[in-house]
Amino acid sequence: MTGPRDADISESAEYQLEFADLPHLLRAWRAEAGAKLGRGKALPQKEVALRMGVSERWYRALESGAQVPLTSDTLTQLADALVLGPDERTALYSYRLAEVSDERQPTDDIRRYGRLKEFVDAQTMFPAYLIDHAWNVIAYNALMARWFPWVREPEANLMRWVLLNPDSRVQLVDWRRQASLYLAQLRFALFRNPDDPTLQDLLTGVRREPICQELWDAGPRIIAFRQGGRFRLELPHVSPTELVVTAQVLLPAYLPGARFVTLMPA
Repeated sequence: MTGPRDADISESAEYQLEFADLPHLLRAWRAEAGAKLGRGKALPQKEVALRMGVSERWYRALESGAQVPLTSDTLTQLADALVLGPDERTALYSYRLAEVSDERQPTDDIRRYGRLKEFVDAQTMFPAYLIDHAWNVIAYNALMARWFPWVREPEANLMRWVLLNPDSRVQLVDWRRQASLYLAQLRFALFRNPDDPTLQDLLTGVRREPICQELWDAGPRIIAFRQGGRFRLELPHVSPTELVVTAQVLLPAYLPGARFVTLMPA
């Protein structure tokens, strides 16, 4: 039986991805560009087109979701016109590849996780783990399991733990800020793979949590990777005082979407 909240979610599937599609992001980025340039309002479409050197009609078509030709040079001009940062540029440049790429791991790539799992397990200095494109935990070392025992659970998922597990709101000192940053990563992943079922399930779970939905609706921020991300942790079973660590992220070759992460002292 479907309850009222579930009905709301199922009826608004298009809204779920609204904050992750290109037209919405372009409109949001125009607003942010206006603020960055001290205008006090969003850049008009006409000005964006002028800054790019294209017709206003062309830009309007792009922002409306129409299929228009996008070359690498055009994307660079668009990024410059909207004063985009590195993460937003990464998302924009990946747009051309979205229809032909799929970050889910094919069977032969999954087999390659074997040696990587051994590599993760061999790490003894700092907590370390390996996740796939959807934050599913593939491997972890003994220190990671000691710090965060939940990684031992079947189908452990980092994004789901951060956003939906009550323990994370205690162990992550600045949880609200961290949750907002993780949602920005989820938005980036959805932008690149909007049809991925695992990512869609994550977003559905997020929308069932009022605080997470509030943070999701707050804005169109996008983050590609949390290289050097700083975390303040309360882990009494590990340390009587607050721990401050940074996440060092490595991307394994030939495994698109996979990330090897170590938590090092800040």
